[in-house]
Amino acid sequence: MWGSRRDRDRSAVVCIACGESLPREDAREYDKEGDRWSRRDKEFEYLCKECYRELSHQPRGDLEELLTDVETAAGGDSQEAYVEAYQNEVVRRYGEPEADTEDTEGRSD
Repeated sequence: MWGSRRDRDRSAVVCIACGESLPREDAREYDKEGDRWSRRDKEFEYLCKECYRELSHQPRGDLEELLTDVETAAGGDSQEAYVEAYQNEVVRRYGEPEADTEDTEGRSD
């Protein structure tokens, strides 16, 4: 009646990491919100299998939300504006970084 799932996605997609164009069925979905199981009203990006294997699969916490908020705050003006907005937002959310005594001990700058 509806056809198989395999027949639905025969289109080509582009890997967001390396730029390779590949069939959708050979790609892995990437959800910047970190929840690929909630599919309603989402558009996924894709990774080729090789780039997907190289991806860290450790929990990201609120990293993607932070990056999205920073991108909005920076307004897409420049890389420098983005980095400055990122640093400001990290300090706002988590406070000033503590000095690492191991890194600063015994230095003669």
